[in-house]
Parts: sequence; structure tokens; C-alpha cells
Amino acid sequence: MHQIPLAQSAGTRKGEMLYRTLGRTGKQVSAIGMGGFHIAKHGLTDEESIRMVRSAVDRGITFLDNSWDYNEGQSEILMGKALKDGYRNKVFLMTKIDGRTKEVAERQIETCLERLQTDHIDLVQHHEIIRFDDPDRIFAESGANEAMVAAQKSGKIRYIGFTGHKDPHIHLYMLKVAMEHGFHFDSVQMPLNVMDAHFRSFGQMVLPELVKQEIGVLGMKSMGDGVILKSKTVSPIECLHYALSLPTSVVITGIDKPEILDQAFEAVKTFQPMNSEQIGQLLAKTKEVAMAGKYELFKTSSHFDSTAKHPDWLGGDAPDVRKLAPPSA
Repeated sequence: MHQIPLAQSAGTRKGEMLYRTLGRTGKQVSAIGMGGFHIAKHGLTDEESIRMVRSAVDRGITFLDNSWDYNEGQSEILMGKALKDGYRNKVFLMTKIDGRTKEVAERQIETCLERLQTDHIDLVQHHEIIRFDDPDRIFAESGANEAMVAAQKSGKIRYIGFTGHKDPHIHLYMLKVAMEHGFHFDSVQMPLNVMDAHFRSFGQMVLPELVKQEIGVLGMKSMGDGVILKSKTVSPIECLHYALSLPTSVVITGIDKPEILDQAFEAVKTFQPMNSEQIGQLLAKTKEVAMAGKYELFKTSSHFDSTAKHPDWLGGDAPDVRKLAPPSA
């Protein structure tokens, strides 16, 4: 079992927020990022969503997460509205695209720019790298990464990363294929939580490699979309403290009401990096329930795989994720 690396420092505290460096980019970003999916949840009016985004930025959150496919585009549209009136200049804006071909990726990048009402996006990531053939398709001739690099050269996007939630081996394969093509990612997004350490662990397998390559680490699913809390083993603050104690540049968390925003800031206010002994004590609480991925459904079911439900988003002949085996070594 590999050791999970820990953060070297809490970050730089300014006002209510901590700030950390995003890998090799040198960019300072808020240690907590606002998840884009939740801002367009049912039950929230457009005005409430816009107010929540602006409140987060006013209090010091600078890293905003989004995706081309969140809520049929409504998440990006609402964020675009929230970033008017000078707010765009205060944030580091990230979104994701699903296209695997150059042509589809180009269209999705343009759509993101229009919805977000901006002339550039700070970071765009290849979304849902959850199949072993995704890396090969993205780096193929006329693959999606050609569209990303072209958009970067033209100033439409600044940095390039990828995300995934299924299997750490697929993340490692994506890094390997990128290296074979002489490409260095600026960021990688993946689940990092108190259950992950015990089952198909991104923290043990992928995190050390990202630290070594100085790639910005974006932690997500610190509470597994609330499912981890149902285990009754850990509190929301403990979940956030754990993810912040790893060498994450940003811990992205879903915020759909003011109380959850307050909770994120409470986690930052009370945060002190945990040492290996404290991490061990926390992980001991989750060990029994974490086995077999019962509370990490994004790893063990297709419930969170939006591209599996919409293969047309990928472009070209999109394979069924369930039928693919890992490539031979």
C-alpha cells in the first residue's frame, strides 16, 4: 500500500480564505472551489444562484468549477450572469468539455465561452476520463487535445487539465499517454475523500505522481455528493479537513445554499493540516464501511457517468464504458 502524501503547508491565509498555488502554473487559487453543478439545482431561482456565486467570490472563493454538460448548460449560463459587473476579473474560471474529437471539442469550447460570457477561460479540462480508450481518443490525430492546444494558442483558454472519478489506473494511463505525446497537464481533478484511501485509491496511486510532476491537484467528491455522510462515520468539516490536508491546490465542493457556503468557510477557519497520525485515526473510522466502495458510487456504479448516458456528447464512435478492458501492459 502506497503512502498518501500530505500537504506541506495550510496555504496563505487572507481574510476568510486560504490560497494555494496551482501546480506549475504559479497561479494562486482559493483552497476551496465552488462546484458548478449545484448552482443550477432545482429549487434555486436564477437570482438566488447568482447571489450565491457572488457571495462566495466576495468572501474570497476565487476558483469556480463548471462543465459544458452541467444541467443542460444552465450551470454555465448562470455562472456567466453572475460574473458580470466586474466579477469575472476576480476569479479563476474552470470548465470541462466532453468531446473526444477535435471537431466536437472545438464546438464545445466555443459554447462554453458564449455561455460564460467571457473571451477566455482560465482552465478547461477533458471531462470524465472514465474509460481506458479515452486517453487514446483524445491524443489521436484530430483528437480533442488538438482543439485544446489550438484554443490555448489563440488565447481562448489558459491551461489544460483532465478529470475522472472511476479508476486511478485510468488516470495513470492518461498521464502516460500524455507523456508519450510530449504533453504536460496543468491540472488533474479526482475524488479525494475519507473513503478513497481504502478502495481503488486515487490518493495512494495518482496523488504521488501529480506531486512529482508538479501538476495542480483538484480534489472533488470530498463527501461523495453527500453519500459519504450517510455512513455516519464522519462530519462534513472532517471530510473537508481531510481533503485540505492532502497536497490539493483546490478542494471543489458543491454549494447549493448559504448554510453550505458558511460550512465551507468554517472548514477553512478551523483548518490545521493533519499529520499522518491524525490522518490514520480519521481513516480508521471509515475503514470498515469503505470496503467495496459502498459509499463511493461514482467508482462502483454508472450513476455519476453522464457521458455513458450521452455517448453522442463524445463525438465519433463512442464505446460502451462497461465493455472495455484495460490495455495490455
